[in-house]
Amino acid sequence: MSKIREADVTLVKNTARIQDIVSSFVNLKPAGPGSFKGLCPFHDERTPSFHVTPARGFFYCFGCQESGDVVSFLQKMEGLTFVETIEKLAKHYSIVLHYEEGNTAKTNASSLRARIVAAHELAIGYYASHLKSQDLATRYLRERGFGEEVWKEFEIGYSPEGWDGLLRHALSQGFTNDELLAAGLLSQGSRGTYDRFRGRLMFPIRDLSGEAVGFGARKLHDNDEGPKYLNTPETAVYKKSQLLYGMDRARKSVSQSQQVVIVEGYTDVIACHLAGITNAVATCGTAFGIEHIRIMRRLLHDDVASQSQVIFTFDGDEAGKKAALKAFSEDQKFVAQTYVAIEPSGMDPCELRQELGDEGLRNLLARKVPMFEFVIRHNLQQFDLNIAENRVAALAQCAPVVANIKDPVLRNEYVRNVAGWLGVDIELVKRAVSTKPQSQPASVAKVDVGFDLKKIEHRVEYEALKVVLQHPAEAAEWYQSIEREAFTSPSLQSLHDVLYHVFQTNNFSESHVWTDEVIQSNPIAAQLIVEPLQIRESQSISVYVTSVLARLLELDATRRILDLKGQVQRAPEGSLQQTELFAQLIALEETKRFYKDHSRGQTLG
Repeated sequence: MSKIREADVTLVKNTARIQDIVSSFVNLKPAGPGSFKGLCPFHDERTPSFHVTPARGFFYCFGCQESGDVVSFLQKMEGLTFVETIEKLAKHYSIVLHYEEGNTAKTNASSLRARIVAAHELAIGYYASHLKSQDLATRYLRERGFGEEVWKEFEIGYSPEGWDGLLRHALSQGFTNDELLAAGLLSQGSRGTYDRFRGRLMFPIRDLSGEAVGFGARKLHDNDEGPKYLNTPETAVYKKSQLLYGMDRARKSVSQSQQVVIVEGYTDVIACHLAGITNAVATCGTAFGIEHIRIMRRLLHDDVASQSQVIFTFDGDEAGKKAALKAFSEDQKFVAQTYVAIEPSGMDPCELRQELGDEGLRNLLARKVPMFEFVIRHNLQQFDLNIAENRVAALAQCAPVVANIKDPVLRNEYVRNVAGWLGVDIELVKRAVSTKPQSQPASVAKVDVGFDLKKIEHRVEYEALKVVLQHPAEAAEWYQSIEREAFTSPSLQSLHDVLYHVFQTNNFSESHVWTDEVIQSNPIAAQLIVEPLQIRESQSISVYVTSVLARLLELDATRRILDLKGQVQRAPEGSLQQTELFAQLIALEETKRFYKDHSRGQTLG
């Protein structure tokens, strides 16, 4: 089996910028000097606890304790092997890899995943080359307002009706039958393999990083007995529950605007983008679900302090309303404000743009209604509210919706709204709502770290190890004076033991060399290496590092002084032992004053 040359692996690791790669999945915001934070991609949370420190090339989540470097992050996010991850990063940074296998060298396209992506890129070109010659396909696009420039921009194509056109073309370009099957571009029949997509309009689907991973294929011919839309099956790269059509294009706009527009079809996405609504996306052959929400929340930076919005657009028919109600079941997994925008005429966004132009689409979004209001009003429409019994029944149906609004202020507002819409006393609605149990959000288990940051000594010890891990060169001179007894927390003392040992056996200034060893030996180190320092903007790093380590030594000297004073009192009066202890006490008092001068009044809270 081939192995990537170690020097190439090191080059990839040193070149790949963790902030760039993480930003493809998580909306990062500054969290102090040299640190960024966002919503963790590995567990659900409403307040960001996921930190990235580019200088260290490291990430850590204070909620679920996931940690690692750029390679392990990409491995965990995309389910890749180590080799596949190195290959993907190498491709991203245009690094040529060399493989060791006897005396042969292989290109970095040898992994199956890379071959699948390459096969999809080939298919995009193949399908695009057949589009202009198919009148039915081009007429369909033109009737929806999409000219040739749109076909090219969105890479739209056409799959010929023959059974093996793509298969023969791909084989001629060096792909194997097994690779094309693994990519989902072929189907397996009793007589062998054949093209999965035939006689259909082809919409390429790319993942967040822009790699081609699949297709959405729209039926065109009346004799096609397949579904209206046929998508790529689940493959190593195509996970429909984690993909959103147009997300590669919309990602930047979603992050900047703090708003995402979710539509139902591929042509709806294209229509929105052409109308300037570049934050529009659609699901790929599946309902909008929890995995999609996780992706959206990370890109929106959807935390308790955000002003982010999620707007669902649905067709105005009954199917569209049912889809809106289904979306509501996932609504409160967002912190963002969620809205529904439905066109009363029943037109979808693509049709609306054809009928009323770009302004028609923008007006649709301007008429958005809060999700809670939409659901409650939909429920009320099922009853004739002129009848007293129906008002009671309607209240019974709406009360659970209101009761499960997590924001108490918003919940009270809807209590008043429902009372007004029903024409009943507000106290009646309050009683109905209060009898319905409210669901509780899941919480993340916290790890017992073995120290208490409410204690000043633990706070200083914690920050001291943090500055050593993050700024080893600046800390080296002072750190070598610190003994293990300076740490009163056993867990922090244990980390110091590991750190000090590595300090003695490695070049302390080359942090990337020794931090891996420390992190692997002690889980607390992963947290400390990314957590922002408690430094003031006016302070330099070197001054702050010195003040923290001096403060640690000052506290240690204080404890030693108290111990010595006890020994002096217990020693025989006027004895040589007492005299020697007193001399030590005077020297230690002087040492403490030296440390205090250099701690510059550092209190760490």
